[in-house]
Amino acid sequence: MATPQLLSYASGTSELPLLGDTIGANLERTVAGFADRDALIDCPSGRRWTYAELDRDVDRVAHGLLAMGVDQGDRVGIWAPNCAEWVLVQYATAKIGAVLVNVNPAYRTHELSYVLTQAGVTVLVTAESFKTSDYVAMVEEVRGDCPALAHVVVIGTTSWDELVSGGEAVDEAALRERSGALSCDDPINIQYTSGTTGFPKGATLSHHNILNNGYFVAGVCGFTEEDTVVLPVPFYHCFGMVMGNLGATSHGATIVIPAPGFDPAATLAAVQETGATALYGVPTMFIAELALADFPTYDLSTLRTGIMAGSPCPVEVMKRVVAEMHMAEVTIAYGMTETSPVSTQTRRDDDLERRVSTVGSVHPHVEVKVVDPVTRVTLPRGEAGELCTRGYSVMVGYWDEPEKTADVLDRAGWMHTGDLATMDGDGYLNIVGRIKDLVIRGGENVYPREIEEFLYSHPDIADVQVVGVPDAKYGEELCAWIRMREGAEPLDAAAVRAFCEGKLAHYKVPRYVQVVDDFPMTVTGKIRKVEMRERSVELLGLQSVAAERHA
Repeated sequence: MATPQLLSYASGTSELPLLGDTIGANLERTVAGFADRDALIDCPSGRRWTYAELDRDVDRVAHGLLAMGVDQGDRVGIWAPNCAEWVLVQYATAKIGAVLVNVNPAYRTHELSYVLTQAGVTVLVTAESFKTSDYVAMVEEVRGDCPALAHVVVIGTTSWDELVSGGEAVDEAALRERSGALSCDDPINIQYTSGTTGFPKGATLSHHNILNNGYFVAGVCGFTEEDTVVLPVPFYHCFGMVMGNLGATSHGATIVIPAPGFDPAATLAAVQETGATALYGVPTMFIAELALADFPTYDLSTLRTGIMAGSPCPVEVMKRVVAEMHMAEVTIAYGMTETSPVSTQTRRDDDLERRVSTVGSVHPHVEVKVVDPVTRVTLPRGEAGELCTRGYSVMVGYWDEPEKTADVLDRAGWMHTGDLATMDGDGYLNIVGRIKDLVIRGGENVYPREIEEFLYSHPDIADVQVVGVPDAKYGEELCAWIRMREGAEPLDAAAVRAFCEGKLAHYKVPRYVQVVDDFPMTVTGKIRKVEMRERSVELLGLQSVAAERHA
């Protein structure tokens, strides 16, 4: 009798139970245990809070929102780069049961108006400006189109001071009563996904979703009250506010804000100045830090762990992070906004090969499987298919969009990620691409990730992304976008083909090469491959015969 094939399914066990707290109650539990320990350090302003001080200031903002008339379930938007006030608003809204709506700092008026209206935001907390964006002017431009918007609070101005002082008239018992009426299953956060076509969708997440995910992500990193984590990743995204902020506060660790937006020098300076033990970032952030001319002068010897996530992690970059940034226990995490976000993560004791070539194994209390994208049947291990995940971390749904929710969340509770993955015999997963990124050249399935990893090994290539472009003969061909190392001579298509010869199958060798200074990205550091394809078609003068497949 033949031995049954092992299927690509795994469930995460844990000796630790899921937390049943609300976010506010969990913060207060941490405060009770670690009142005098550092909770938050804001490097740009020089301000710092112990846990007792953080809880006091969170309550002041919570009282202010209650004084404004914010009810349980009302939506409170925040539109700002990383700053201490972002953290205060995050925990204050959680304490009063308001739904925090994260607004992308890169949004312009069209996108801002859509999000404020779609979520029905009643109070917007905003920065005055960031980079070239005048937030106050943009809010005024769209305010007339947002009927629910009753209050706008501008950080660093009298309106912020009035928010805080206005809460002095609210009795402490009112906050206690509100907090006590909340359930951990209440929706508490809306995060808009960075859609590549059409308007973004508002992934709606509960206390239970994001508190537990932050707790277990940080737990896999070994966080305790002795840890300090530097967060250059944006708070508006789940990497910052969930894996970072909630991961830290649920363990009594310290949050460090190095700068309002990503600044590689400020990030490394923050590590050095605070003696940080952990550093988070997307791969492009680590690449930029390693590329600093004075990188060797920073003392990073206190670093122990951290997370690289958000997009596929190049093997060579990961090796340098381990070797040169002292992050011997760095982990790779995989997830998506709709799953709070993390579903898989490498472990601190995984060998280097596991930590540089996989996205780890299933997270505690989560299930994952790899299925045929058409039949949805679970595939044998080793076969590529769509990665699905199920468990406490799966979103409540897309805000006010049940049909779009049903497109990705099936009746059995499985979230269909749209990512192509393989699961090995030990349950470790490798992301081989997006279903929409898959290139079909002459009937051969080509996964851009494989070619990117190979080209990273070229000594003159700092970064590379591969996309499919239309071709009359083969349907699609490969185009490599390459960013050269400083001082290196640009490579042309012939040089790239020569480097690939004898090492990659002929159909995997890029036909086109574009040498660029940077890639089109979202504010969270994700590569916008749809835009890269469009620009490649334009630059190369190609007919968009394959455009429909990638729509």
